[in-house]
Amino acid sequence: MKILYASQLSPNDSSLYRLWALERLGHTVIPLNFYDYQSSNQLLRKIVYRLSAGPGVDRLNRDLLHLAQSEKPDLLWADKLLWMKPKTLDRLRDLGIPTISYMIDNPFGPRQDPGWRLYMKSIPHYDLHVVQRDKNILDYRQRAARDVIKIQTAYEPTIHFPPPPTWSDADRNRDVSFVGTPYDDRATTLTRLSELNQFGVTISGNQRAWQRALTPQAFTNLYREGELFLDQYREAIWRSKINLSFLTHSNQDEFVHKSFEIAACGGFLLAERSQGHLDRFREDEEAVFFSSFDECVQKIRRYLPDPAARARIAAAGQARALRDGYHNDHQVALILNRIQPKIHA
Repeated sequence: MKILYASQLSPNDSSLYRLWALERLGHTVIPLNFYDYQSSNQLLRKIVYRLSAGPGVDRLNRDLLHLAQSEKPDLLWADKLLWMKPKTLDRLRDLGIPTISYMIDNPFGPRQDPGWRLYMKSIPHYDLHVVQRDKNILDYRQRAARDVIKIQTAYEPTIHFPPPPTWSDADRNRDVSFVGTPYDDRATTLTRLSELNQFGVTISGNQRAWQRALTPQAFTNLYREGELFLDQYREAIWRSKINLSFLTHSNQDEFVHKSFEIAACGGFLLAERSQGHLDRFREDEEAVFFSSFDECVQKIRRYLPDPAARARIAAAGQARALRDGYHNDHQVALILNRIQPKIHA
C-alpha cells in the first residue's frame, strides 16, 4: 500500500519506529512531519498546544489534503496527532482514503493534560482508533468512534536488542536503574530506594523534569547521563543490573512500552505488577514484578546479588518478547489487518 503518515518524526520518537515497521512490511510511506508546523516561539507553541488552533494547525491540515490529492494514498495513518480537523477527515473519506488514529496517551484519563480539544471533536470522523487500554475502547465508543482496536506498545527491533554474549556484570555500572520520566510518585520511590544505602540507584531522563521532581540533594545523588535515546538508551539497559519499569497510573496504563524494550534488550526487568504485565510475562520466570515499595526492595535484595538468576530471567523475557511479537512489525501488522476491509471498499 501507499500510506500517508502524519506524526512527530524524529530519531527520538516512537512514531518514527512505527513508520519503519510499515516500510519493513513492504509499504510505501509518505511522511508528513508535525514538527514542521510548530512555532519556534516557545510561548506561542504552548498556547497553540493548549488550543489546537492557529496558522500551523491550518497549514498542516491544508498540506495533508494536498498530499492526499496528489499522491492518492491508500490510507492515512495519524500517529499521536492532535491537530486533525473533522472536516479534513471527512474530505479524506470523500476521496476514498480510510483513516487511522494511533494514540498511546489517554485523553480520558485523570491526568487531564491540555491539548485534546480538537482531537476529541475528531474521534467520530476516523475510521479506526488504535488504543492501548481496555477502558479506552468503551470511552471511544461512547464518543461515537466508528471502530476501535486495542494494541500493545512495542519495541523497535533495530534498536532494542540484546548485548553481545560475553556481556556480564563486569560491564554493568548501574545497580538499580530507571530511564524515563518522573510521573506519579516515581521521584519519591527512587529517593527512598537510594536512602536505604544498600545499593546504587541511577536515574536518567529529561534533566529539567527530574530537577523539578527531586530535591537538590537527591538530584545530585541519583541523576546521571542526561536524556538517553537510541543506542545510548539501549546501552543503559545493558549496563543496568536491574531495570525498573513503572506504570503511569495517571494515564491508567495496563502496561508500558519500556517493559517490552527492556526485555527486548536482554535486560533484567523489575516492573510494577499489573494484569497487563502478568498477561505478557511469566512472573519470576520472564520478568519480576512488585506491587509496593516494600516488595520492590525485597525483589532488589533478592536478585541484585544473584547474576545467574538475573541472566536466566532476562534471557527468558527476551525470548518471550520475540516469540510473541512484542515488536513493532507484529503490532503494526495487526492494525493494518483491522483496517484492510475499509481500503478500496
